[in-house]
This record gives sequence, structure tokens and C-alpha cells, in this order.
Amino acid sequence: MSPLPPQPISPLDGRYRGAVQGLGEHLSEAGLNRARVHIEVEWLIALTEHRLFGATPLEAEQARALRQFAADFGQPEIDELAALEATTRHDVKAVEYLVRRRLAALGLNEIAELTHFACTSEDINNLAYAVTVRAAVHEVWLPRLRDVLGALRRFAVEQRTTPMLAHTHGQPATPTTVGKEFAVFVARLERVVARIEGVAVLGKFSGATGTFAAHVAADPAADWPAISREFVTSLGLDWNPLTTQIESHDWQAELFSAISHLNRILHNLCTDIWTYISMGYISQIPQEGATGSSTMPHKINPIRFENAEANLELSSALLDSLAATLVTSRLQRDLTDSTTQRNIGVALGHSLLALDNLARGLDEIAIAPAALAADLDANWEVLGEAIQTVIRAEVTAGRSSIADPYALLKELTRGHRVGAEELRAFVHGLDIGEAAKTRLLALTPGGYTGLAAELVDLLPE
Repeated sequence: MSPLPPQPISPLDGRYRGAVQGLGEHLSEAGLNRARVHIEVEWLIALTEHRLFGATPLEAEQARALRQFAADFGQPEIDELAALEATTRHDVKAVEYLVRRRLAALGLNEIAELTHFACTSEDINNLAYAVTVRAAVHEVWLPRLRDVLGALRRFAVEQRTTPMLAHTHGQPATPTTVGKEFAVFVARLERVVARIEGVAVLGKFSGATGTFAAHVAADPAADWPAISREFVTSLGLDWNPLTTQIESHDWQAELFSAISHLNRILHNLCTDIWTYISMGYISQIPQEGATGSSTMPHKINPIRFENAEANLELSSALLDSLAATLVTSRLQRDLTDSTTQRNIGVALGHSLLALDNLARGLDEIAIAPAALAADLDANWEVLGEAIQTVIRAEVTAGRSSIADPYALLKELTRGHRVGAEELRAFVHGLDIGEAAKTRLLALTPGGYTGLAAELVDLLPE
């Protein structure tokens, strides 16, 4: 057997690449290296602007050229870095040498020694991860989530009055509306989204053990904490002044835990939709040319929701591992975070793939009104709750002498199918006021949805 040409091992880089490739812009090795170059360049420019060690601010065109080098980081730089790292055996040192080469090409050798000045690799890495993870979440992942939330919200509003038999413990229960049930998921998801959007993304820039020791040795008079704060916040990050060699990664743990929580809510949504499809409450819209089963031509399988389920599970497993692992670093530094963080893109990629499947799946389903109505009409016994509750109110008001309303309805309905006429005959014979009796006689399973429709209006904007 002939060997295959080089192939991706991860399906995210193979079969599913089209759905997740936006993350590669930020969370690939190339995306990380571009961010590293960006941080190195900005630190170099910041040092000259502070006129440290006799340096003078770069001319506008020089600064622009340096920043353009970082912005234009592409395949030539990727290849050059690979060659450098083959020699250095150190990824951040290779980035430093790449920047030094560009300084030479731009005639800026006089400031070459300010490249990576007083930095430990983690000063560069923590900021690079901060800007790339933030961009990946806010520019790629959250917009796709918003697509799904928008579709769910529209579905909830459109179906706010569509009655549906509820099932608690898998058994027929007090009816609800389709819209209210979907609105529950929207509300749950929006709460977690607010947490995700509110995570403060931290950055440190304080040297080998977080003490500014080398900085002070080079210039005791400089206000290094102020310079560090200014630099970190200039990147749109929150400054963390109290760290070891690494930024402690707590913000990443907060973020990944929140995304994992959101994944699990989406997983619950998928299993519910799958179940509604199985029950016939939701129908699937046939897609032109699609095959449901290789042997059963009639089938339309809920593959979008099944695929989303599996990818949400994979994503949460990875995110949970990241959140648990990254908060621990032995003493002032160990390297467990280095390889761990390289899987952030994989973890978010599986979540993004799930969102893609969910968005497509939601676009391919419709409510089945006949099935909903038939199930409601077959379960008149669910009105037992309403009847016994009304009797209790009538007893309290002095309009009924029934001794045990719950037991009365339990005897009539528990484990029995009770039809419309049987239930109405029962109500006619009740010792309750006429107004209450009239309300109960007008009640149907499809009309017994309380304020379900109005509750949809309480969705947060």
C-alpha cells in the first residue's frame, strides 16, 4: 500500500475546515506568531517613545513600516520563522530574530537591542494569546452564536402562541407553547453570553518573575510599572501587576468555563429538538439532493443536531481541561501551559462547528401543527391540575364543600385516559360556583397554556 500524501489529523483541518477556518486567522500557530510580532513591534516603538536609553521616537514613516510588517505577516514570514526556529529551538527567540532582521532591512539597527528588551518569553506570549483569543471569540465565535440566538429568538416569537403538550419526566403534563419553550433557551444563553462578554482579558509585562528586576537594573529611575500598564492597556487589555513569570491565566479559565457552560445549554437544546422531531412535533424540511439513509430512502435524519451534540461535548471536554490545567503553574513557572494553550483553537473550533450545524439545522425545521393538536386532544386528563386548583380556590372562597380536591382528581385521572365529554360531565357535577364551572367547561388542552405566550415578551432585548 502506497503512503498517503500529508493529511490533516484533526477533522477541523480536514472535513470541517470550511466551517471553522475563521478561527485559524487567530488561533493557529501562524496567528499566534503574527500576534507575537505585533507585540514585539509595539514594545519596541513604546520604548523609543519613552526615550529610554537615549533612544528617540521613530519617525512616523519608520513606525508605519514596522507596524505594516506586523500587519502583513504572511507565508514568507511563516517560512522564515520556521527556518529560524529550526536553529533556535525556541519559538519566541525566533520571532525576536525575525524582528531584528526587519529592523536591519529598514535601516534601524541602532535600536536593535531594544527588541525583546527586558522581556521573558511569557511577556510576549501572554499578550499574544490575550489578543488572539479575544479576537477569535469576539470576531468569529460570538457572531456565529448571535446567528443562532437570532434564529432561536425569531422562532420563539413566531411560535409564542402555538400550544404544545409538555412532558415532565417524559409523561404528558400541563401544556405550554412552542415559543415559550424556545424562549427559555434564549434567556439561558443570553445570561451566559453576558458573562462571556464581561470577562476581563488580562495581560502582564513585568519580566522573568514579575518583579521588573531587569528593567530596574537597566534604568532605576524609570517608572516601569507605569510604562508596563500603559503598554498593556494600549493593546485593549487589563493590566495585571501581580504575577509570577506568567500571567496566571485565571481570565482564560473564567472564559473557557463560561463557554463550556454555554455549550452544555446548547447541548440541551439539541437533545430537546431531536426529541421533538422524534415525537413528530417538529418536522424536517427535505433538502434537495440530500440522502438520509444509505438504505432507507424515506428517512430525514436530524444529523445537524446530532453533529452539534457531539461537537459540543468535545468542545466542553477540552475547555474544561484547559480551565482546570491553566490555573496551576509550579512555583514561578512551568511549561504545562505552553502545549495546553495550543489547543484553544481546537476547543473553540468544535464549538464553532456545532454552532454552524445548529444554525443550518434551525433553518431546516418547521412546526407540525397537526401532530401538536392531535397529542393535545388525546390528553384531556392534563386538565386535572386546573380542575383541582379551581376547586381549592372555590373551597377557600366558601363556594364548595368538596373535602379533598386533589384526591378527587387523582382518582379520576391518574393512569387513565379521560376524554373531553367525560371530563366535561365530571365538571358539570362539581359542587363549585357557576362562574368557575363555566371557565372550566370552556377549557381545552390547547387553551390551557396560562401566560406562556406573554412570557415570551419578557425575553431580554
